[in-house]
Amino acid sequence: MARYTGPSNKLFRNKKVSDLSNRKLTSSMRQNASGQHGAVRKKLSEYAIHLAEKQKIRYTYIVSEKQFAKYYEEAERRRGVTGTILLQLLESRLDNILFRAGLGITRKQSRQIVNHGHVLVNGKKVDIPSYLVKPGDEITIKSKSSNFLKSVTEMIDMPCGSAWITVDKDALKITFDRIPEREELDPDMKEQLVIEYYSK
Repeated sequence: MARYTGPSNKLFRNKKVSDLSNRKLTSSMRQNASGQHGAVRKKLSEYAIHLAEKQKIRYTYIVSEKQFAKYYEEAERRRGVTGTILLQLLESRLDNILFRAGLGITRKQSRQIVNHGHVLVNGKKVDIPSYLVKPGDEITIKSKSSNFLKSVTEMIDMPCGSAWITVDKDALKITFDRIPEREELDPDMKEQLVIEYYSK
């Protein structure tokens, strides 16, 4: 199967992937890797380290192997730092922007909201989670879906939103102001290891 459908706590323990907007919930999970010998696993090879980082980023943004490879090819084709462009492309996904804006508790939920046709981009319905939003685009919620989405935002008890998007939670409107800079993205992601993985 293209996407991971197993238990999310194993992803957190094995690859430190957390899809929860409230990171406090992950503190109760065991910190060592899953399995009988998870706490005493042998040292990883260089290839295994590169692969693990690629899988960590891929699982974080919930993209298939084929999709991720296409994002890498597009990032490599564009002018600039390939690793940074790769993360910027992933951050520009419609489902990720909904998650960043606090309109979904997890990226999986944000993906489902898009799939079910609740989202409009510049007034037009978009039901493709991987849709790449451009600077200046406005994301709104269909009027029939507004009550449901407002109930979701009330469940999120931590400040959401990022410096590169403007969120109006009362109107359920998001404006994608600009492409984020690398310094604004997750510092735990080591995209250089992904570049080295694909370079071999």
